[in-house]
Amino acid sequence: MLISFIVLYLMASIAIGLYAATRVKNTADYAVAGRSLPLAVVIATTFATWFGSETVLGVPGQFVKENLGGIVEDPFGAGMCLILVGFFFARKLYRRNIITIGDYYRQRYGTLIEVLCSIIIIFSYLGWVGAQVTALGLVFNLLSQGAISLAWGMTIGTLVVLVYTLYGGMWSVALTDFVQMIVITVGLLAIAWYASSMAGGADKVIDYAAREGKFQFLPTGGLKEWLFFIGAAITMMLGSVPQQDVFQRVMSSKDEDTAVRGPIIGGSLYILFAFVPMFIVLAALMVLPETQGMLADDPQRVLPTLVLEHMPVLLQVAFFGALLSAIMSTASATMLAPSTTFVENILRNLRPGMSDQQTLKAMRISVLVFTVCVLVYSITMEGSSIYELVAGAYQVPLVGAFVPLAFGVYWKRATTQGALLAVVMGLGVWLLWVASPMLHEAFPQQLAGVLAAITGMVGGSLAPQFVADHKGHTHHYEGSPAGSAV
Repeated sequence: MLISFIVLYLMASIAIGLYAATRVKNTADYAVAGRSLPLAVVIATTFATWFGSETVLGVPGQFVKENLGGIVEDPFGAGMCLILVGFFFARKLYRRNIITIGDYYRQRYGTLIEVLCSIIIIFSYLGWVGAQVTALGLVFNLLSQGAISLAWGMTIGTLVVLVYTLYGGMWSVALTDFVQMIVITVGLLAIAWYASSMAGGADKVIDYAAREGKFQFLPTGGLKEWLFFIGAAITMMLGSVPQQDVFQRVMSSKDEDTAVRGPIIGGSLYILFAFVPMFIVLAALMVLPETQGMLADDPQRVLPTLVLEHMPVLLQVAFFGALLSAIMSTASATMLAPSTTFVENILRNLRPGMSDQQTLKAMRISVLVFTVCVLVYSITMEGSSIYELVAGAYQVPLVGAFVPLAFGVYWKRATTQGALLAVVMGLGVWLLWVASPMLHEAFPQQLAGVLAAITGMVGGSLAPQFVADHKGHTHHYEGSPAGSAV
């Protein structure tokens, strides 16, 4: 029954995605859903994109091992990123009427910074999409009781997501996310209710967490511990701000107010709801002693094994439906985002005369190519922690792309030379820290990179200008309001 349901659910997801694909007539439809999504859909697609495999499988294990402070990166940093985007970036970027975050860098600093920052953003998606593909492999492996290997599980799951993302772009992602958010919330709340009754009530689980010191959030050591805590907090909080998937949700909104409210509400819901899987694992720890051993060996398997071995079939259906929804909603968004960035900000600079239909075709081809690359990467990285894959992915845009975006939006004196130095110094110092164990054990590498990027931006902008400070050109599209550049 469980496997039959999963097959039906996967087929239904494909059907919804392909139905949504009928709305795609041009590039603007494919990349930003024609800028027409209402608030409920923007909230759902923001929440569902963030709520991925690491939230269900990675965060609870990390929480049990390292308490609340150990998960400052995700969900706290990740959720705060969406809230910051809503408050400080959404309105200003929405008014520019552009299709990718790379377009902003072109308009503000010219083509060189556009290409550099776009490459950084595309590269950062490998780890995040890799984590979702790894989780898909794990789910199919568990459901088939080992009959489907991890590699085959990754391949099957990736193909399902690829089909609807390839044809429908942002329309398919938004509509499937809307359905998947409902499945995630209903499924996980049902599991939490059952787990809490196994443990004797929610109050018993919360008392247990307090007794075990699980609510310890702030570091207890000296300056070094605080620096590493801040480094972890800003990794996703600021590193995800210049990401195409966040930006796509802002630009897909039907109006400015929706673009602002969607990420703020979606991010707040994400932080709150990320506690549900943590609660379930804590309840399991109280009543099932074997969970302790599993946490030490492979914490990612704790929740799925608990559900398969100790819960009725209906709740198994609810859980695996929710888990697959969480993974697929994130995977579809993270396949689409780097592909649209590549076509819009790299390929169009190499082939400037592309028509709208040629651009649309190129976006679909790049979705296919990027997905194949990620699948190969995920299979070769088999055995990596889902939480680590995701956390590592965000250090690159944090040190390379965040400072030019934030200073470009809020500091009129920011120049192309300043942005170039910010990218070069941010990445250069970060790589130096990564390569030197002595340095990255003494001071967090991502914090060193951000400080270097800020130094480069301020120093490069205020110094005599040797790099021409030019503004980039604008791309025009079919289907964009009043012929403006979507």
